[in-house]
Formats: sequence, structure tokens, C-alpha cells
Amino acid sequence: MGVRDLRGLVRHSADAPERRLGNDATAVRDVIGSSNGCQLFTLRTLRTVVGHGIARETGSAQELLFSVSGSGRVLTPDGEVELEEQAGLLVPAAQFYELINEGPADLVVCAVSLHSPQGSVDRAALSRLADARAQDATAAREFRIVFDPENGCASATQFVGYIPVGAAPPHYHLYDEVIYVLEGEGVMHMGGEEMPLEAGTCIHLPAREVHTLANSGPGQMQVLGVFRPAGSPAAAFYPDGTPAMVAGAEEAVTT
Repeated sequence: MGVRDLRGLVRHSADAPERRLGNDATAVRDVIGSSNGCQLFTLRTLRTVVGHGIARETGSAQELLFSVSGSGRVLTPDGEVELEEQAGLLVPAAQFYELINEGPADLVVCAVSLHSPQGSVDRAALSRLADARAQDATAAREFRIVFDPENGCASATQFVGYIPVGAAPPHYHLYDEVIYVLEGEGVMHMGGEEMPLEAGTCIHLPAREVHTLANSGPGQMQVLGVFRPAGSPAAAFYPDGTPAMVAGAEEAVTT
């Protein structure tokens, strides 16, 4: 279902094989990573059925978790954290965590490893999307920050973007980004290709790659993005290098 280009990747998470070890309640899909050209991130989906997942090690990377659907608890060396739907958790490097789901629905988490992270994180930190301030991009677009340097993640920005029906003009960013489509349907225009998007589709968008993410409707599209270096999701440029965000104007594009 995915279309690969040397300058990026669109792949549905369901196209990545799901693996589960023994009686582990958590099954893993490795969707985007170094094997398909993404060096800064590894994007995985974790699906925990009712039960207790085995310990997962972050290794040398920091890890950003986001609950896509369902809720549960995360056990870390600092104790347990309640992970409600649409909440994020920043897990330090060289640490473990375990996902616990008491049901009834599966707990589905998008997990993004930040390789060669900047700075250090002392302990796992929780951030609820519901507590985040909505910020405008274009008049009808907005985003909410889950993690960035202001709340402990020096390496990257994690956000949820809300995209109305239609498409932004072609543009590029100076950051490298991975995206998980939370809700809605659309088309990604990138590298001369048009690739369909739906809930569960994942994207690797390299820095300076000109693209357009179009929402086909009928409703709003929601996307989870993680990008490096950290900054504003609305920082974008048109193909001629003109900034898409102009001081004193309402022009800005995200994703």
C-alpha cells in the first residue's frame, strides 16, 4: 500500500509485520526506521491486548509514546503512569517501560525513538493533549504541542495537527519529520507521487522535501507529528524559499 521514494516514505502501519514474543501482551510493528532510509527516528506501533506487556528497553534513544486509542498504565522505574487516550509520555534513554492494559479495548500506542538525542531526561514525563494550548497555523488550521524543549524534550517536537478539507500550497520544512495519521483520509503529494492516506498511515518527510498533504474530507484530518530539530510545526517555506509564515499575516502551513 505504501509508495517509496528516495526522498521520503509513505507506509501504512498494517503493512509492517506484527510480532509478539511468547505471552507478551504487547505486539509490535516496526513501520519506519533505518531499514527504509530514516536515520533520526524509528516509528513503531505497539498494540497491547488485555494484560501486561513485557519490559521494553529504550537503549541509547529517548522514546516518545502517544496513545492513539484505548488507555492503560505504563510502568517505569519511577513508578506507574496513567496513559489516557491522546496523551504522550517521554521515556529517558537507558530505561525500560511496560504497558499494562486492563481493557476492554486494545491499547494502541505510536512509539517514536529519538536516536542520538540531545540533552538528558531524568525521568519519564507525561503530557496530556487536552491540556495543550491550541495554536493557529492558517485561519482554519491549528496544532497542539505535546512535547518540545519547553516541557523537557530537547531533541524534538511532538504535536497533533488539525487539517481542514483541502490542501496547503506546496512547501517544505527545515526539519526531518515522521507522521502518523490519527483520523481522516487524504493524499500525500511528495517526490512526484500521489499516495493515499488514512488512519494508521505513517510518513517519513525528510527536511527540505517539497510536499503537500491534502485532506480529502469529509471531516477534519488529525495527524501526530514528531520532528527534529525542535521548533514550530508552522515553520515552513514555499519552493522559492519564501517563508510561509509572514510576520503580521495569517499565512502559515503545517505538515
